[in-house]
Amino acid sequence: MDSSKVMRLFTSIPAGEPVTSRRLAALGISADLAVAYVRSGWLTRLARGVFCRAGDRLDLGRSLGVLREPLAGLHVGARTALAWQGMTPAVAPPATSPPPLTLYGWDTGELPEWFTTPFPATYHRKRIIRENPDWPLHVAPLPAQAGSAPVSEPERAFLELLSEVGVRATLDDARDVARAAVTLRAAVLQSLLALCSSVKTVRLCLMLGREFDLPWSAKLDPVPLPQGSARAWVSRSAQGLLVLPAAVGRKS
Repeated sequence: MDSSKVMRLFTSIPAGEPVTSRRLAALGISADLAVAYVRSGWLTRLARGVFCRAGDRLDLGRSLGVLREPLAGLHVGARTALAWQGMTPAVAPPATSPPPLTLYGWDTGELPEWFTTPFPATYHRKRIIRENPDWPLHVAPLPAQAGSAPVSEPERAFLELLSEVGVRATLDDARDVARAAVTLRAAVLQSLLALCSSVKTVRLCLMLGREFDLPWSAKLDPVPLPQGSARAWVSRSAQGLLVLPAAVGRKS
């Protein structure tokens, strides 16, 4: 067995990072050699074409980085991102186990079992922001919580949660989070709302900001935002009827 390739494997692949067959090939390790490394105890096979260094505990951020190749735009969002940044109401008594991670991406797909076993998670295809496909706007690593995991900044996470109202969240859920969302940056919210493709999300944001007299609400300019028509917005879902006020700053 070529010791130089084994050394290359352990010096090139960070601890806790899954490694694909494609990455191994770039290191000069063929599929057959990878199988030999598994048999020799150097690698652990996670799934077809996916390995990790033997004895490693998978790192969430590095694992998400590997998943971003098949799932473009993958990031931690909505309630999970808000919770990691201290912007969700406390739950008492604490849950016996943390809720599944909320992950978003731009393509239809499923999370592999090698990921969901150590990191229970749900994945949703959602594009509420019109943005360049290279990288989602206002998504950045949050090292203090999960290595290099790409995480929605609070303003984007708030809008992601609002977009789920009537689907996987209730209006009461949104109100509970809005009460805690006093430190959102108005300039960031304005820029994201201007690119938002969901009228429901825009109207909910404006409505809740006014309802709780949140500091950022008065700084938003609603006139240029995509609010739809001047009439009330009505939608029926399994959770009941959702009625949002007429567009703000628009003439009927």
